[in-house]
Amino acid sequence: MLNSPHPVATEPVTNPPPVIRWLEAGQECSARWRSERGAPPPKRVVLADDTTTADVAYRLACEGTALLWRGDFHNARQLLQALARRADQVPTRKRKKAAEEVPVVDAFHRHRLAQSQRARMLGMLLIPFNADYSIPLRRAPDVTMACTEAWGPPDATAGACVASLRELSGITSAHEWRRKGVEIAALGEPPHNRIHPHYGVFSPVRGEYIHLVATAHLPKPPTGQTTLTAFDIGTGTGVLSAVLARRGVNRIVATDQDPRALACARDNIARLNVEDKVQLVQTDLFPEGQASLVVCNPPWLPARPSSPIERAVYDEGGRMLAGFLKGLTAHLAPKGEGWLILSNLAEHLGLRTRAELLEAFEHNGLRVVSRIDAKPQHPKATDASDPLANARSREVTSLWRLATL
Repeated sequence: MLNSPHPVATEPVTNPPPVIRWLEAGQECSARWRSERGAPPPKRVVLADDTTTADVAYRLACEGTALLWRGDFHNARQLLQALARRADQVPTRKRKKAAEEVPVVDAFHRHRLAQSQRARMLGMLLIPFNADYSIPLRRAPDVTMACTEAWGPPDATAGACVASLRELSGITSAHEWRRKGVEIAALGEPPHNRIHPHYGVFSPVRGEYIHLVATAHLPKPPTGQTTLTAFDIGTGTGVLSAVLARRGVNRIVATDQDPRALACARDNIARLNVEDKVQLVQTDLFPEGQASLVVCNPPWLPARPSSPIERAVYDEGGRMLAGFLKGLTAHLAPKGEGWLILSNLAEHLGLRTRAELLEAFEHNGLRVVSRIDAKPQHPKATDASDPLANARSREVTSLWRLATL
């Protein structure tokens, strides 16, 4: 092999966007494939329209054959609902198996598998998009703004694309959440108390953890200082930074590694007029320096997420929790506190024990100052039909006040 005395300049390697292919009128057609959860383009694609029955569509979808819709848009929505009903009609043999006494962790993994299979099947109903995000179907709605928020500005050179109708439903739903916003009581009186979640950023719909941060006793600034500095690790929508700013914390550094989350937080911080108190930094976990208060609301369940939006709930191996605890002591100012907001649902599901959590505190040189608990008020907490109802009924969300040993 010859060695060149000068390095050879190379262009950065970029993977081409995935492409979906199908036959139509005897011609091979193709378009860009879009999937937020990273699913590969289906290998088998057939055309479907208003004459396609729900039973046929369900059989094809279960076999892994995608249906590219060519009929009326509203009929496609009705077909998706029909597919969902069929997916939820559990056969008797499966109901008996589910009713068997199994370890709760096995029940959780079965539930996750069923959810994944259901999502995969429902994702087989596909919708075409023009380059400008318009939908070339009868009675199709205008989704240009919603798609722009999710995918970025239209690119005429990129041509047409195809995505699942289920994904489009998520995009339009996220657009409505962003437009209307979520009222947060801890931010004051309406109308200036709303958080507007962006597509792909988890919405702050569970109010108990926000209430905990809004009411817990704030630590004092370091001796000789009058200003309290706080870090908000994994800020997401920026809601906890906004709550701390409303509480009078004058300097907050909010971090996140997701560009979507940072853009969302920036938008909300500006809407709430607390830009002078909150600095946004793109990084994994901690910014540079120390703070008297370090707040973190990591994903609560140490399991693998199946889509980007699930990363706010599922974190395989509890990586973020472990990283926060490992780095906390180095980033706490003298007499400072770390606030860890964590549900005990993982403990009730057999994914983590309380002893393991307490051992992680001690291993990382941390002690518990106090723990403040709150019961969730979301609908699933009292839904007896939920497969994980027993665990959810016992769930408690805690704010752990941690300090160095």
